[in-house]
Amino acid sequence: MSGTILLKRTPGLDVSLVAAASGRTVIEMDTVTRQACQDRGVDPDAVEAVLNASPRDEIALFPALRWIHAGTAGVDGWFEAGGVPTGVRLTSAVGNGAIPLAEHALMLMLMLSRQATRWLAAQQRHEWDRFVHGELSGATLGIVGYGHSGRDLARKARACHMRVQALRHTPSSARDGDIRLLFGPSGLHELLATSDFVVVTAPLTRGSRHLIGARELATMRSSAFLIVVSRGGIVDEGALIVALREGGIAGAGLDAHQDEPLPEESPFWDLPNVIVTPHNGATTPETAERGREIVLDNLTRWVENRPLRNVVDIGRGY
Repeated sequence: MSGTILLKRTPGLDVSLVAAASGRTVIEMDTVTRQACQDRGVDPDAVEAVLNASPRDEIALFPALRWIHAGTAGVDGWFEAGGVPTGVRLTSAVGNGAIPLAEHALMLMLMLSRQATRWLAAQQRHEWDRFVHGELSGATLGIVGYGHSGRDLARKARACHMRVQALRHTPSSARDGDIRLLFGPSGLHELLATSDFVVVTAPLTRGSRHLIGARELATMRSSAFLIVVSRGGIVDEGALIVALREGGIAGAGLDAHQDEPLPEESPFWDLPNVIVTPHNGATTPETAERGREIVLDNLTRWVENRPLRNVVDIGRGY
């Protein structure tokens, strides 16, 4: 027997046609709680799915729940909040922001290699400051996490005539076209030691937390740059601050941070070799639209009893 589907209110998302065709009841809500359901005349014990859910929602209080769709690409918050109820499938919006995240990483690479902040400061002073800077062509890019964002970044980097290598979670062939693929702890250290730019696009899981610590940073070239665009916590930020201050690496571009918003007292704000952006790399209208398309497609698949997209492997955490 079909149950009720709750949809966290999402601007621009209309599921009425799917709901009508399937005979399902889809209820839009601002807050997902048993009390909110009761206030709307909805039986909370009949809720079978919650779309665009948040870890803060009272998911565990719906006994008939069988499917959760997270409104974000990263799902680490679900596991930090206590995990997903047994027997419930979790899907995500992974891939919706891959294109702008890759663009953001490329922008940070260009800004760091060309010391773009120096031009911006000179512009504020109305000063004509010409200097010798780097270029991406011929440099080696190491991508930590070869998923949607990593693959898109690899294509963009190859268009800039860069050599590209990437670290995967699981073993695979040694190459993906022109991209060299590495695996495991030894692969990580080789990637760090041989890359001019290291970009972190991996998800945050139990296995990836502080994946790059003091020992790993010490293997990087002193001329290399580290860029984080997926999740904070993958890099040990205390160790990174030491490496940046002591010249262990040349600089960093940080869009994802362990604590967000980045605390006012964080040293990253004032380090001259760091560019900070406020986890803003994928905040585009197109990302939101792709997210809506994923929800609508998955809802259609759900009511038609077809396999869902972006099913999270609970054991791996992504």
